[in-house]
Amino acid sequence: MRSKDFGSKLKTRLFWIIVILGVWEVTAQSGIFPEAIFPSLLIIAKALGNAVVSGEILLQTSFSLALILQGLLIGLLAAILSSALAVSHKGVHGLVDTLTAIAHPLPGIALLPLIIIWFGTGTVSILVIIVHSVIWPMILNIMAGFKGIPPIYKEAGLNLGLNHVRVIKDIMIPASLPYVLSGLRIGWARAWRALISAEMIFGAVGLNGGLGWYIFKQRVFMDTPGIFAGLFVIVLIGIVVEDFFFAAIEERTIKKWGMT
Repeated sequence: MRSKDFGSKLKTRLFWIIVILGVWEVTAQSGIFPEAIFPSLLIIAKALGNAVVSGEILLQTSFSLALILQGLLIGLLAAILSSALAVSHKGVHGLVDTLTAIAHPLPGIALLPLIIIWFGTGTVSILVIIVHSVIWPMILNIMAGFKGIPPIYKEAGLNLGLNHVRVIKDIMIPASLPYVLSGLRIGWARAWRALISAEMIFGAVGLNGGLGWYIFKQRVFMDTPGIFAGLFVIVLIGIVVEDFFFAAIEERTIKKWGMT
């Protein structure tokens, strides 16, 4: 049943993508807009193909993915540690709750001037932006998951001789898995947008820069098909991560264990 649901969702997704692409192509061929600002799908595909053959877009995509994976891992670990300390100590809970209320509404891009002053314009600054985008929604979701666990679960763990660390690790975190995944999904989406924006502002970070830098370069040279090629890669990665990566994790954990 679950595989049928996924197949149905995939078919619906593909149908609407085809419709959108069809509308795009009809609009491009109609001549309503100049080709320089609204290229056809064939021209965009050629630009993407050239970027792939040259290896440029592949190197920059891998650079962006490596950065966001590092940031997601750091943000996830920091969120779990902060949430665990918060449920263990009332004083820490107040601190974490206050920091979350202050920092969660702040977009990472709004912090760029300070981050540039403090950390410069290298990969460290981009990692800071990614972690900022991830950690606060993760903390909110993990804390919500912890609060939703029946107290008897924790009491049973303590009665079995588990210390507070084991109760959190073996009972509270697994029981909060749906909330953890939900927070990770939100954090991923926020971090992906922040990463691309930061790369466009910082320029070439590392040897070749990332996808944001690729798009910025195409804009400088007025290469509209190249811009759309970069945007296509960004959207494609987002769909793959959302519809396949997170969906696969849910299938093998939350849905399989009946936690939905």
